[in-house]
Amino acid sequence: MTAPSLRDKANRVAAERMCAARPTLVGVEPAGAVVPGMTPTTILTSGPPLAWSDYYGGQRHAILSAAVYEGLAPDLDTADAAIRENRITVESTHDHGCVGSVAGLYTASMPVFVVEDAATGVRGFCNMYEGESRKRLNYGVYDETVAAGLDFLRDGLAPVLAEAVRRAGGVPLTPLIARALRMGDELHSRNTAATTLFLKALTPVLLDMAADGDHLAVRTAYGFLADSDYSFLRLAMAAAKVSADSARDVAHSSVVTAMSISCREFGIRVSGTGDTWHRGPLPDVDCRLFDGFTEDDIEWMGGESHITETTGLGGFAQAAAFALQQYQGGSPQAMVDMNQRMYQITVAEHPEYRIPFLAFRGSPVGIDVFKVVETGIQPVIDGGLAGRGGGQIGAGILRAPMECFAKAAAALG
Repeated sequence: MTAPSLRDKANRVAAERMCAARPTLVGVEPAGAVVPGMTPTTILTSGPPLAWSDYYGGQRHAILSAAVYEGLAPDLDTADAAIRENRITVESTHDHGCVGSVAGLYTASMPVFVVEDAATGVRGFCNMYEGESRKRLNYGVYDETVAAGLDFLRDGLAPVLAEAVRRAGGVPLTPLIARALRMGDELHSRNTAATTLFLKALTPVLLDMAADGDHLAVRTAYGFLADSDYSFLRLAMAAAKVSADSARDVAHSSVVTAMSISCREFGIRVSGTGDTWHRGPLPDVDCRLFDGFTEDDIEWMGGESHITETTGLGGFAQAAAFALQQYQGGSPQAMVDMNQRMYQITVAEHPEYRIPFLAFRGSPVGIDVFKVVETGIQPVIDGGLAGRGGGQIGAGILRAPMECFAKAAAALG
């Protein structure tokens, strides 16, 4: 069998595994209790792993702030010394089955969604959305208000969701994602329908919990989720992590299983090369910035929410979410054109993630590094943008750098 034939067969296997995954929310737990390899002194952050001296700007500040929040150090300088002396370890989220939004940031006490593939038992984890404020820890900001918000996630929201998921016997996520696509989401930069559907799925058990005497806690948790359209993004990320990991380690396969950004670089993992990161420069971006900001204000702090694009969502389902124009710019035709180009660099169409505007065509899934290199078409990513000094300053379209795909193709030979 020729090398291209071996690769085509392997890519079909990888794509089939990715599409066959059945991610289900099975719990909400402290990261230290469920994330493999997590210790009380571990901090996880987005991106291919770097030496501590290579982290800078908002991502470095966020890591140090996470150490202070966790009580591992009284201040940023002490946290920096503890990391340099390996008394606190900083590691990559993907190496622990996790994905992180922007800078990511996991500490042992932070609650995470536990998502499991009902068929294979593969698990993925994602922490919780901090709320609608522009200033959040994952965007490099830490103060008393941010700390209070993190406390609420841990002590207010997580216990309610944990009990609700337990009473519900788990929440299958694929049907929610598929339906949300038909309702105007693309499950990366727009999750309005998905969050509503998730709340709807949990409403019966939440009402039972309120009737049992937890009415104030339930009302507060429900109100937070109802006011936070992006809450479901973290579930979509964990679902995508599970689906992508189901396609890992298929010999000869050139299908991408992870895309990740740090403050320094962009990296991808490919099924046939396992845990190896193929690294390149930071992505190109076309964006719509909030009032008062310019492109000079953009600062890269990391990001892994584009694990959704890896599995046929986000930028690979833009034609399902025309309302994104108001948030990140563009036009309906531009969104359709970008979406259709993604079919040229993928190996399959998702059997359940369907796009109404494209006559319910399945979303393009299974990015093939050889097709990216041969066509010159860069994968497109919907995403938020961080600013110097912290906080979100806009949103737009990111384009994954060609260098990563060329290196992966060369490694596959």
